[in-house]
Amino acid sequence: MATSVGVENQPPRGEKEKPKNAVAEPRNTRALQDIGNFIPDRVAQGKPRIHVSHPVTRSFGAQLYAKAQAAEKAKKTMKEALEVKKQGAGGAISDQNVPRKPGQDDAAFAISSSEDARSKIAGKRLKGKKTFTSVMTARSKAASEIPDERKNVIEDIDRDDVDNELAVVEYIDDVYKFYRLTEDDGRVHDYMHSLQEINAKMRMILLDWLVEVHRKFELMPETLYLTINIVDRYLAVKCVRKMELQLVGISAMLIASKYEEIWAPEVNDFVYISDNAYVREQVLVMEKSILEKLEWYLTVPTLYVFLNRYTKASTPSDVEVDRMASFLAELGVTHYQTIISYCPSMIAASAVYAARCTLNKHPFWTETLKHFTSYSTDQVMDCAKILISFHSGAQDSKLKAVYRKYSCPDRGAVALLPPARTLSEADP
Repeated sequence: MATSVGVENQPPRGEKEKPKNAVAEPRNTRALQDIGNFIPDRVAQGKPRIHVSHPVTRSFGAQLYAKAQAAEKAKKTMKEALEVKKQGAGGAISDQNVPRKPGQDDAAFAISSSEDARSKIAGKRLKGKKTFTSVMTARSKAASEIPDERKNVIEDIDRDDVDNELAVVEYIDDVYKFYRLTEDDGRVHDYMHSLQEINAKMRMILLDWLVEVHRKFELMPETLYLTINIVDRYLAVKCVRKMELQLVGISAMLIASKYEEIWAPEVNDFVYISDNAYVREQVLVMEKSILEKLEWYLTVPTLYVFLNRYTKASTPSDVEVDRMASFLAELGVTHYQTIISYCPSMIAASAVYAARCTLNKHPFWTETLKHFTSYSTDQVMDCAKILISFHSGAQDSKLKAVYRKYSCPDRGAVALLPPARTLSEADP
């Protein structure tokens, strides 16, 4: 124990033994010298030294250098501006301050007035830069083109149905391309000459009555258009007698109701609505005959599928346009000459165009409608004029089922509106 204590109390080698009563010197009492935390230019200018609380890092030094460069640039710009002002007040710029090219004549290089001096200096500074006038001109031109660009915009009419699974937005364009390709399969051509006892007027009387029956049973609009399609296709392949024409009509509506409706009317309902002109067995036999002649081909693109799509493309969505287009379309399909002259998609597009003209919806034909219908204004013009003529004579016609249907308040009474008489002046 004594030996270890003695070793601990011995001073380290190379140091003298301190007196016992001497005061111990504190450690790390060496005075700070210049370690690079002073700004040297302030010291050179005799300004008080500013101590920085943190060492000058590389990024902080770069910031200081950038600020110094910006201040020097601003100072130089101010000095140049003062020189220009002084020279402008003197009336000319001396030859000493103007750079000359080798071999340039003094007489050709002389500047006679302060205006020329200022313009030359301003041109030198603005070389390669856009002037305020050019910027404003470009903006004005861009602003003037905005209406034309908006006019040509094709709107996405399916954007609100993205979350609706029944709308099948992913396939809707392909569906209607298929409809356009196959609409001729379910379309009839002139067949009236092949019938001996039936003419176009009898057909119109039958369809006018079927519109009343359709309204009485409160059926879907798809059912009416499919009924008319079945009647025409059957008459085109089967020579029907006059006394069986009404039977063909109620049997066709029975088939269409089974195809389109959730709760279809029964056979006895159609017998009753025809004032018992036929018995139940006759209706069933005619139903079987129709299905055999049409080979059970009922999935056809009728006028309604196109009308439903085209009224949706008539943006902004308008219930009044929808009702007016439906009114004109039903007037069209009840006339024999219309259905043999124009395909269903053409009649639907013309009905929308005529409806917008009647309701004064500007523009009458938009880029959106042109895109989704694939028809231009010139293509739908002739058919639209025919539909308007039907509208003009609907009130005085003896067959007023469609007119009465769309004269009711629940359908907006669109049939009572004056028809569009100036379709030739309609803008595209």
